[in-house]
Amino acid sequence: MSGSCKLFKESLAPEIVTELEKTGCCVVPIPEAIKKHKEKLAMKACQQYALDAYADNIVLLDTGSAKLMTPYYPLEELHMIPGFERARFEDPLSGGKGNSMRYFNFAHVDASLKADGKINLFCGGERAGAMVGHTEAIVSGSLAGHNAARAANGLAPVILPETTAIGEFIGYVVKQMLDAETRNKKYTFSGSVYFERMQAKNLYSTDDDAIKARVEAAGCTNIFSNL
Repeated sequence: MSGSCKLFKESLAPEIVTELEKTGCCVVPIPEAIKKHKEKLAMKACQQYALDAYADNIVLLDTGSAKLMTPYYPLEELHMIPGFERARFEDPLSGGKGNSMRYFNFAHVDASLKADGKINLFCGGERAGAMVGHTEAIVSGSLAGHNAARAANGLAPVILPETTAIGEFIGYVVKQMLDAETRNKKYTFSGSVYFERMQAKNLYSTDDDAIKARVEAAGCTNIFSNL
Protein backbone atom coordinates (compact mmCIF):
# COMPACT_ATOMS: atom_id res chain seq x y z
CA MET A 1 0.00 0.00 0.00
CA SER A 2 1.01 3.60 -0.36
CA GLY A 3 2.65 4.85 2.79
CA SER A 4 0.30 7.74 3.54
CA CYS A 5 -3.16 9.22 3.09
CA LYS A 6 -4.71 12.69 3.41
CA LEU A 7 -7.11 14.37 5.80
CA PHE A 8 -8.98 17.63 5.27
CA LYS A 9 -7.20 20.14 7.50
CA GLU A 10 -10.42 21.97 8.25
CA SER A 11 -11.85 18.79 9.82
CA LEU A 12 -9.14 18.71 12.50
CA ALA A 13 -8.97 20.54 15.83
CA PRO A 14 -7.76 24.17 15.51
CA GLU A 15 -4.66 23.54 17.65
CA ILE A 16 -3.55 20.75 15.31
CA VAL A 17 -4.01 22.95 12.25
CA THR A 18 -2.06 25.76 13.94
CA GLU A 19 0.83 23.44 14.74
CA LEU A 20 0.81 22.04 11.21
CA GLU A 21 0.90 25.45 9.55
CA LYS A 22 3.49 26.80 11.99
CA THR A 23 6.01 23.95 11.92
CA GLY A 24 4.97 21.82 8.93
CA CYS A 25 4.24 18.78 11.08
CA CYS A 26 2.26 17.63 14.09
CA VAL A 27 2.68 14.50 16.23
CA VAL A 28 -0.27 13.31 18.35
CA PRO A 29 0.09 10.28 20.67
CA ILE A 30 -2.40 7.47 20.06
CA PRO A 31 -4.35 6.36 23.17
CA GLU A 32 -3.28 2.94 24.43
CA ALA A 33 -6.81 1.57 24.00
CA ILE A 34 -6.58 1.76 20.20
CA LYS A 35 -2.82 1.38 19.67
CA LYS A 36 -2.98 -1.84 17.70
CA HIS A 37 -2.03 -1.04 14.14
CA LYS A 38 1.65 -1.91 14.00
CA GLU A 39 0.84 -4.54 11.38
CA LYS A 40 0.17 -1.69 8.93
CA LEU A 41 3.83 -0.73 9.01
CA ALA A 42 4.85 -3.90 7.16
CA MET A 43 2.39 -3.02 4.38
CA LYS A 44 3.90 0.39 3.67
CA ALA A 45 5.59 0.85 0.33
CA CYS A 46 7.86 3.40 2.03
CA GLN A 47 9.54 1.09 4.49
CA GLN A 48 11.89 3.80 5.78
CA TYR A 49 8.88 4.88 7.86
CA ALA A 50 8.24 1.42 9.31
CA LEU A 51 9.19 2.53 12.82
CA ASP A 52 7.41 2.15 16.15
CA ALA A 53 7.13 5.94 16.37
CA TYR A 54 4.68 5.83 13.45
CA ALA A 55 2.64 3.12 15.16
CA ASP A 56 2.51 4.92 18.52
CA ASN A 57 1.62 8.35 17.16
CA ILE A 58 -0.46 10.10 14.55
CA VAL A 59 2.17 11.82 12.40
CA LEU A 60 0.89 14.60 10.15
CA LEU A 61 2.74 16.66 7.53
CA ASP A 62 1.44 19.89 6.03
CA THR A 63 1.26 19.39 2.27
CA GLY A 64 -1.71 21.71 1.80
CA SER A 65 -3.78 18.86 3.13
CA ALA A 66 -2.90 17.08 6.36
CA LYS A 67 -0.80 14.14 5.17
CA LEU A 68 -1.29 11.20 7.53
CA MET A 69 1.81 8.98 7.57
CA THR A 70 0.13 5.59 7.60
CA PRO A 71 -1.39 3.53 4.75
CA TYR A 72 -4.90 3.72 6.22
CA TYR A 73 -6.68 4.32 9.52
CA PRO A 74 -10.18 3.06 10.43
CA LEU A 75 -12.31 6.19 10.65
CA GLU A 76 -14.19 5.10 13.77
CA GLU A 77 -10.86 4.70 15.60
CA LEU A 78 -9.38 7.90 14.21
CA HIS A 79 -12.39 9.71 15.68
CA MET A 80 -11.41 8.39 19.13
CA ILE A 81 -8.12 10.34 19.11
CA PRO A 82 -8.28 13.83 20.70
CA GLY A 83 -8.41 16.47 17.99
CA PHE A 84 -9.60 14.02 15.32
CA GLU A 85 -13.22 13.64 16.41
CA ARG A 86 -14.48 15.20 13.16
CA ALA A 87 -11.64 14.11 10.84
CA ARG A 88 -12.54 13.46 7.20
CA PHE A 89 -10.43 11.73 4.57
CA GLU A 90 -9.52 13.63 1.43
CA ASP A 91 -7.62 10.69 -0.08
CA PRO A 92 -8.29 7.83 -0.47
CA LEU A 93 -11.98 8.35 -1.14
CA SER A 94 -12.65 4.99 0.53
CA GLY A 95 -11.83 6.69 3.83
CA GLY A 96 -10.21 4.45 6.39
CA LYS A 97 -10.74 1.19 4.53
CA GLY A 98 -7.73 1.05 2.23
CA ASN A 99 -5.30 2.93 0.04
CA SER A 100 -3.64 2.76 -3.36
CA MET A 101 -2.21 -0.68 -4.05
CA ARG A 102 1.22 -1.04 -5.65
CA TYR A 103 3.81 -3.59 -6.79
CA PHE A 104 1.44 -6.18 -8.21
CA ASN A 105 3.79 -6.83 -11.10
CA PHE A 106 7.22 -5.77 -12.35
CA ALA A 107 8.75 -6.01 -15.78
CA HIS A 108 12.00 -7.96 -15.90
CA VAL A 109 14.58 -5.43 -17.09
CA ASP A 110 18.34 -5.23 -17.48
CA ALA A 111 20.65 -2.47 -16.22
CA SER A 112 19.73 -0.31 -19.22
CA LEU A 113 16.08 -0.71 -18.12
CA LYS A 114 15.13 -2.55 -21.31
CA ALA A 115 12.42 -5.13 -20.76
CA ASP A 116 13.51 -8.71 -21.38
CA GLY A 117 12.50 -10.06 -24.77
CA LYS A 118 11.70 -6.61 -26.22
CA ILE A 119 13.76 -4.37 -28.43
CA ASN A 120 11.91 -1.11 -27.88
CA LEU A 121 10.37 -1.24 -24.40
CA PHE A 122 12.14 0.50 -21.51
CA CYS A 123 10.66 0.79 -18.02
CA GLY A 124 11.29 3.15 -15.10
CA GLY A 125 10.04 3.69 -11.57
CA GLU A 126 7.90 1.01 -9.97
CA ARG A 127 7.32 -0.79 -13.26
CA ALA A 128 11.04 -1.63 -13.42
CA GLY A 129 11.12 -3.00 -9.87
CA ALA A 130 10.58 -1.95 -6.27
CA MET A 131 12.13 1.50 -6.75
CA VAL A 132 10.22 3.54 -4.19
CA GLY A 133 9.85 7.30 -4.34
CA HIS A 134 9.79 10.36 -6.57
CA THR A 135 13.57 10.65 -6.88
CA GLU A 136 13.85 6.99 -7.80
CA ALA A 137 11.14 7.38 -10.45
CA ILE A 138 12.87 10.45 -11.90
CA VAL A 139 16.35 8.94 -12.19
CA SER A 140 15.20 5.59 -13.57
CA GLY A 141 12.60 7.23 -15.82
CA SER A 142 15.23 9.60 -17.22
CA LEU A 143 17.49 6.68 -18.11
CA ALA A 144 14.62 4.61 -19.53
CA GLY A 145 13.40 7.50 -21.68
CA HIS A 146 16.89 8.33 -22.88
CA ASN A 147 17.54 4.72 -23.83
CA ALA A 148 14.18 4.45 -25.58
CA ALA A 149 15.19 7.42 -27.74
CA ARG A 150 18.59 5.83 -28.39
CA ALA A 151 16.92 2.57 -29.43
CA ALA A 152 14.65 4.47 -31.82
CA ASN A 153 17.77 6.00 -33.40
CA GLY A 154 19.62 2.69 -33.69
CA LEU A 155 22.08 3.50 -30.88
CA ALA A 156 23.27 1.21 -28.09
CA PRO A 157 21.68 1.89 -24.69
CA VAL A 158 23.51 3.64 -21.86
CA ILE A 159 24.25 1.67 -18.69
CA LEU A 160 25.27 3.96 -15.85
CA PRO A 161 28.45 2.84 -14.04
CA GLU A 162 28.02 1.37 -10.57
CA THR A 163 30.55 3.90 -9.28
CA THR A 164 27.67 6.40 -9.45
CA ALA A 165 24.83 6.27 -6.94
CA ILE A 166 22.16 6.04 -9.65
CA GLY A 167 24.01 3.36 -11.60
CA GLU A 168 24.61 1.30 -8.49
CA PHE A 169 21.00 1.71 -7.38
CA ILE A 170 19.50 0.62 -10.71
CA GLY A 171 21.95 -2.25 -11.19
CA TYR A 172 21.39 -3.52 -7.66
CA VAL A 173 17.59 -3.32 -7.69
CA VAL A 174 17.38 -5.04 -11.09
CA LYS A 175 19.36 -7.97 -9.65
CA GLN A 176 17.28 -8.07 -6.46
CA MET A 177 14.08 -8.42 -8.48
CA LEU A 178 15.26 -11.81 -9.74
CA ASP A 179 15.14 -13.41 -6.28
CA ALA A 180 11.80 -14.20 -4.60
CA GLU A 181 13.00 -13.14 -1.14
CA THR A 182 14.69 -9.84 -2.02
CA ARG A 183 11.91 -9.07 -4.52
CA ASN A 184 9.61 -8.48 -1.54
CA LYS A 185 11.73 -5.62 -0.19
CA LYS A 186 11.45 -1.98 -1.22
CA TYR A 187 14.43 0.11 -2.31
CA THR A 188 14.86 3.86 -1.90
CA PHE A 189 17.60 6.47 -1.47
CA SER A 190 15.77 7.93 1.53
CA GLY A 191 15.97 5.01 3.96
CA SER A 192 15.56 1.31 4.63
CA VAL A 193 17.80 -1.36 3.11
CA TYR A 194 19.15 0.54 0.11
CA PHE A 195 20.15 3.64 2.07
CA GLU A 196 22.18 1.37 4.36
CA ARG A 197 23.89 -0.15 1.31
CA MET A 198 24.47 3.29 -0.20
CA GLN A 199 26.26 4.43 2.96
CA ALA A 200 28.31 1.22 3.19
CA LYS A 201 29.55 1.75 -0.39
CA ASN A 202 30.41 5.41 0.33
CA LEU A 203 27.95 6.60 -2.30
CA TYR A 204 25.95 8.86 0.01
CA SER A 205 27.15 12.45 -0.03
CA THR A 206 25.80 15.99 0.18
CA ASP A 207 29.05 17.47 -1.12
CA ASP A 208 28.27 18.86 -4.59
CA ASP A 209 31.93 19.03 -5.60
CA ALA A 210 32.59 15.43 -4.55
CA ILE A 211 29.53 14.22 -6.46
CA LYS A 212 30.55 16.21 -9.54
CA ALA A 213 34.05 14.71 -9.39
CA ARG A 214 32.66 11.18 -9.07
CA VAL A 215 30.34 11.65 -12.04
CA GLU A 216 33.17 13.12 -14.11
CA ALA A 217 35.49 10.23 -13.19
CA ALA A 218 32.79 7.81 -14.34
CA GLY A 219 32.59 9.59 -17.70
CA CYS A 220 28.99 10.60 -17.10
CA THR A 221 29.15 14.41 -17.13
CA ASN A 222 26.26 15.71 -19.26
CA ILE A 223 25.50 12.16 -20.30
CA PHE A 224 21.89 12.96 -21.22
CA SER A 225 22.72 16.18 -23.09
CA ASN A 226 23.27 14.62 -26.50
CA LEU A 227 21.67 11.79 -28.38
